[in-house]
Amino acid sequence: MSQKKNTYFLSDFHLGVPNAEESLKREIRLVNWLDSVKDTAESIYLMGDLFDFWFEYKQVIPKGYVRFLGKLAELVDQGIEVHLFRGNHDIWAFDYLEKEIGIILHRKPEVKEIQGKTFYLAHGDGLGPGDHSYKFLKKVFEFKLNQFLFKWLHPDIGVALGLWWSKKSRLSKYSKAHKKEAPPIEQEMLVRYASEHAKENSEIEYYVFGHAHMAINYEINENQSLIILGDWISKFTFAVFDGNEIKLEAY
Repeated sequence: MSQKKNTYFLSDFHLGVPNAEESLKREIRLVNWLDSVKDTAESIYLMGDLFDFWFEYKQVIPKGYVRFLGKLAELVDQGIEVHLFRGNHDIWAFDYLEKEIGIILHRKPEVKEIQGKTFYLAHGDGLGPGDHSYKFLKKVFEFKLNQFLFKWLHPDIGVALGLWWSKKSRLSKYSKAHKKEAPPIEQEMLVRYASEHAKENSEIEYYVFGHAHMAINYEINENQSLIILGDWISKFTFAVFDGNEIKLEAY
């Protein structure tokens, strides 16, 4: 067996879309990838939006995803650290994944030392200036009274409503993005945020984000770089850090 030394990062699986059949194909591909790295993985960072909608009732979770969740439990049982940074589609992940599987759950961006290097890690939603409508919605979704009230919906209604809202939001974002020309990479929200943040935080060597569904390895300056992880809808990309350098690869 190979020595465990690599740290892996991946994001934005959105399991559940566009339908159960297609989602299952991607889930199997994801599980196969997890199998392929288990002998070299010291830790795996899931950078959010694992599911297109996720809500934990007191006694109920959305059905499906058993292959994926089972594989994560297997990896944790083998001693591999699995981290999850909540995204905007799994913002209502509470404690099930921690208690049942052993995942280490992160609710906010964090600066972490990994194999002697300093990383700034976040899903990427709501970072930087602007996007006020989303930031307002995020506060609404995180408000504990709203979460309590949503729990009183029957799961069949609550999950259906959540999936409908998720699809509506995603299609709206897709439509707006394709009505205008893509800006230069330097103008992308997360690139701008990391570049400005890096000016005041020279100790951070790597920024790693999901959310944008773009696969980008961007050099901020000679000492700092940004990885945006792409997705597992069409790109099937991930980053691997071996203690010396970080690479963006596709499966």
